[in-house]
This record gives sequence, C-alpha cells and structure tokens, in this order.
Amino acid sequence: MRFDVLTIFPELFAPHLTHGVTRRAFESRQVDVRFWPLRDFADDNYRRVDDRPYGGGPGMVMLVEPLERALAAATADRGEAAPAVIHFTPTGRRIDQPLVQELAAGPGAILLCGRYEGIDQRVLDRHVTLELSLGDFVLSGGELPALALLDAVARLQDGVLGDAQSHQQDSFSDGLLDCPHYSRPEVLADGREVPAVLMSGHHADIRRWRRERSLALTAARRPELIVAARAAGRLSKADEAFLAKL
Repeated sequence: MRFDVLTIFPELFAPHLTHGVTRRAFESRQVDVRFWPLRDFADDNYRRVDDRPYGGGPGMVMLVEPLERALAAATADRGEAAPAVIHFTPTGRRIDQPLVQELAAGPGAILLCGRYEGIDQRVLDRHVTLELSLGDFVLSGGELPALALLDAVARLQDGVLGDAQSHQQDSFSDGLLDCPHYSRPEVLADGREVPAVLMSGHHADIRRWRRERSLALTAARRPELIVAARAAGRLSKADEAFLAKL
C-alpha cells in the first residue's frame, strides 16, 4: 500500500518512520510513504502557500493552486484515476480501530495535512473523499493525525509486530478495551504482586481472567463500547453473567 503525504513540514515524519517496531513496515515499503512538500508547488519566488482570508479575520488560509498542483502530481505518480484523499480536521470522523483495519487492508491514500486557519474550501469540496479527526481538540496541523494513522495502519501489516497475535489482543480489536498486563518480577519490593491466575499455567483460566478484566475496564471507562458489543452479538452468556455482577 502507498500513502502520499502533502505537507509543508515533511521533516516532521522522518524520526517516526525510522524508529520503533513499525519502521519495518516503512523501510520494507510494505507501507510506502512518499512526501510532496507543498512549497515545491508554489509559483512565486517566496514559495508562498497561504494568504489572508476573504472576509477578514485572524490567521492565513492555504491556497488552492499549490495544493491542486501537488494533488495532481501525486495522483499521476500513483497511476490511479481517483485515489482516496484524506483531510485531517476537527470536523471529520473520529479515527477508530474499524476504520484503521479498513484502511490497512486497502491500497492507501493521499493524506492532506493542513496548517494555519485551514485549507481553501474549494480544494476540499472538489478533491477530498474522507475527513478524519483524532478527537474534539485542535492541533496546529494535520501532520500529527497523519502520523497516528500511519502508525496504526503499519502495525496491522503482516510481519511488522514480533508476535502475529499482538494486534489481535489490542484495545478495540474486539470492540472492547484491552486487559491489564504484567511482567517480572512476580513480587515487587513493596509487596505488589502479579495476579495469581497469570502464574497458574491454566490457559483457560487465564483467558477468562483477561476477558473479565477487559469487560470490567470497558464497562467502567467506556460503557458505550459494551452497548455496541452487545448489539453486534460479541458478548457471550458468560460475558453477560459477569457484567451483571458488576
């Protein structure tokens, strides 16, 4: 899959793509990331990509012409007639695991990273196929959401994580939050211990403990996910019996 990133700050991406476990996906081009620096598509000596907004007000608006030239170049280089174009904005759909899984199984997209007060609406109206948000807060630009999306997609690719089952146990993989995890030592100096069931070697009991901790955590912190899991038929009779005791 391939992601083309339109940004005025391509250098923000380099550390992320070369460090951590997901670098395997980027270095192998399993997830092929290419950059289109927007100032390269400006048409004046100042490489200007923004100007004052019509109607007045604070801030600057990203200009149509550099953006459309960059979009045309990225589209032509991809060789696709109509690639998906994703714009990151607080008004977009919130990124969640089902969306990440859908994108991770697809051909990629063009990622449009805005800055300043935003992008001229005429670009969005004509070219953008999906608008996404990290949540109900405002960032300085679209680069951080783009990085978050790339990381989430990369870790779902075959062979990227050391254990193929790692992402299958993540929060939201089954619609619920993940359970707590423990490692060595078994007992800390102040007496805090690993739950005994995890030391028992009884795999069925361990699976049930983890499931119940996941259910309890989700019910306490994100009860709407329990409602959604129930509606989707993902809760067993044992799950419902446990939830009834909470």
